[in-house]
Amino acid sequence: MLSKTELEELANSRLEDAKVLMRESRFDASVYLCGYAVELGLKLRICKTLDWDSFPSSAREFENYKSFKVHNLNVLLNLSGYERKIKTEYVGEWSAVNSWNPESRYTLTENLTQDKVEEMIDATTKLLEIL
Repeated sequence: MLSKTELEELANSRLEDAKVLMRESRFDASVYLCGYAVELGLKLRICKTLDWDSFPSSAREFENYKSFKVHNLNVLLNLSGYERKIKTEYVGEWSAVNSWNPESRYTLTENLTQDKVEEMIDATTKLLEIL
């Protein structure tokens, strides 16, 4: 199980890693880590909403919570209880991160610019504050 503290620390750490990678023009990895940070932030919000001390992390722990074993940000947002708030008050930020796909770690995107990555980092930072 990942405690709420661990989820928060991991999300913030991945965001900081994304910033370092952006400065080194490692845009694909930076964007990937932003999405991962949002995923962790959403899992933290789910714990807060459901009053859980921790989030399942192993196959055994997920045995009774299979619907929570996802990486899809839209599904996690729905489970978090913050979907209405995010999709109405933070439309721009959500739009910036919503296209993230955990499978992107297997591809290179040639059309990423520093401006696009900065937008993703800014959106991730704001969403982690809200969640």
